[in-house]
Amino acid sequence: MIRIGPSGNSDSFYASGRKHTYQEGEFLHELGLNAFEYSFGRGVSMSDETAGKIKTELGKYDIAISVHAPYYTNFANPDPEMIQKSIGYIIQSINACNKLGGERVVFHPAACGKATRSEAVAATARNLALLAEKCHEIALPFKLCAETMGKLNQIGTVEEIVEFCLIDDMFYPCFDFGHINSYMRGGLKTKDDYRRILDYTIDKLGFDKASQMHVHFSKIMYGDKGEIKHLTFEDTKYGPDYAPLAELFDEYKMSPYIVCESNGTMSDDALIMKNLHKNA
Repeated sequence: MIRIGPSGNSDSFYASGRKHTYQEGEFLHELGLNAFEYSFGRGVSMSDETAGKIKTELGKYDIAISVHAPYYTNFANPDPEMIQKSIGYIIQSINACNKLGGERVVFHPAACGKATRSEAVAATARNLALLAEKCHEIALPFKLCAETMGKLNQIGTVEEIVEFCLIDDMFYPCFDFGHINSYMRGGLKTKDDYRRILDYTIDKLGFDKASQMHVHFSKIMYGDKGEIKHLTFEDTKYGPDYAPLAELFDEYKMSPYIVCESNGTMSDDALIMKNLHKNA
């Protein structure tokens, strides 16, 4: 089963007269969408009462929920104290996700800082192994989804993410195809461009894990250093286009969890994405 939905509350959500995230259940159900991502980008803070209300309302309409961990996790940081803080942010996110009724936590792997890329990638791998060790103590169901990144100084190419996902069974890829396209400065143009990514991932991780990948999708403006800002599906300049990827997910019979991150139009564009599938 493919799940598709928005990241956060869209402009059309508020235009419908709704104000609170727990109302997303009814809103998304009316649209025919079945997933939602809640961002703790600036820190994990939510009362148990609010989490319980969101869980109940989304559950009523069979809307799956994922969360995004704080944006400032950096598993290549040379300071051991900062690594422990990043681990703490992930554990907080797992606990919050569980209270919301979800199992998927998306996180940013790292940035190069003053290190070379190879040094930063090696440090990230070591510290993700430490993260996995800590997370094995958590008696909750969860998947940690390492996200591809859109700026050249960030760690998170397709190949890097796939390697991180081999560290432990808890790690799954979060392929942000807008980020991938931005990093490649417009390299996602054809169905074969997408096919190479899916084939590589299936070959390295196996079909079962690859099939359950997390996906972020939006059109993104990019420049010489990669990602600049998120756009809407009205963009015709930067891309990427979703239709070729939808065809491949259907062709391969994959079951990804897909989150639209368009700028303000995420639920509207998520519906466009859903309608491109035969089995969503």
